Amino acid sequence: MLKVAVLFGGDSVEHEVSIISAMQAMAALDEKKYKVFPLYLAKDHKFYSSAKLKHITTFKDLDSIEKSVPQVSLVKENQKFFIKPLSPYKRRQEIDLVIPVVHGTHCEDGSIAGYLETLGIPYSGADVLGGAVGQDKVVMKQILEHAALPIVDWLWFFDYEFNKQRKDILSRIEKLGYPIVIKPANLGSSVGISLVHNEKDLVLAVETASQYDVKIVIEKAVTNLRELNCSVLGYYDRSEASVLEEVMKEDAILSYDNKYKGSGKAKGMASLTRQCPAEVSQELTNEIQAYALEAFRVLNGAGVCRIDFLLDDKTHKVYVNEINTIPGSLSFYLWEATNKPFPVLMDDLVDIAIRRTRQKNKMIFSYSTNILANYRSSGSKGSK
Repeated sequence: MLKVAVLFGGDSVEHEVSIISAMQAMAALDEKKYKVFPLYLAKDHKFYSSAKLKHITTFKDLDSIEKSVPQVSLVKENQKFFIKPLSPYKRRQEIDLVIPVVHGTHCEDGSIAGYLETLGIPYSGADVLGGAVGQDKVVMKQILEHAALPIVDWLWFFDYEFNKQRKDILSRIEKLGYPIVIKPANLGSSVGISLVHNEKDLVLAVETASQYDVKIVIEKAVTNLRELNCSVLGYYDRSEASVLEEVMKEDAILSYDNKYKGSGKAKGMASLTRQCPAEVSQELTNEIQAYALEAFRVLNGAGVCRIDFLLDDKTHKVYVNEINTIPGSLSFYLWEATNKPFPVLMDDLVDIAIRRTRQKNKMIFSYSTNILANYRSSGSKGSK
């Protein structure tokens, strides 16, 4: 029986969203195949692990977790991996791999992947580069543009540049044309995003986005907008696209409140009002699925991702909006509509972690020789 740790939490604004997604993922892991260990990363950067953390009621009072749940660390000993309590009186738990279910900055941006890579622990999902690119909307758009994938007209700047070069930036925005969407470059769950129709509201929207990141992205808003999503599952050598969904929103743009504070409450993205499969033509479905697979490829996707699209319902023009490298609820609802039940999706994520590890074990990352073995302090001048 494989021993799987589900890692969730983090100090991003999507902390609670991550908890919801992790509860869903742990429940979907077949207990006949896996022994599941929750690995919770608190907002103060401490790890905790206990069976209590499989229940969402435990998180009603986040401050109480430190008092009632053992603090732990991840360690590697004799080619094995363990969740090891800091207390010497608590038993350590061996694990085989980690499934990260984290969202947002300091987590989904490649930070967690880098931590797991450093320890050498097998894991599913995007690697360091994929996570970083997926989180930074500026770099993401630059790559999508280079790959000739369709994106809306856009521009970006640093927050300090808006204060020093405001006249020039306002001129560029004027050429872009209102209405525009303003968002922080590194954030998710629609936090800090504003739809702006004039210059007067622009300044306040930039100030709002600047609370979350130093990079600000400006996009030409799509009129007659329909928002369509497609999930992609796989690794670099093979991947598949799900059916499409159309997201039904209450606001002019899909907001954090739409996603997580609606009637579904603790169901995360799964509670969002949606049409799935989306009521679009097969031709358009095929087009969007092809774009999703290519975006997954060029953005270094792995595991399960969700690619979000914007559709101008009048012109039928499709734009790639962004990739979510660890989507809310792991987009299980899209895969269930594609005839892949949630437990099977989790099986696939475990398989991807195993395949990635086997592939890396065949590659050369270092040499067994030690050039310092014959080091002489008086005579060594490095490689010169």
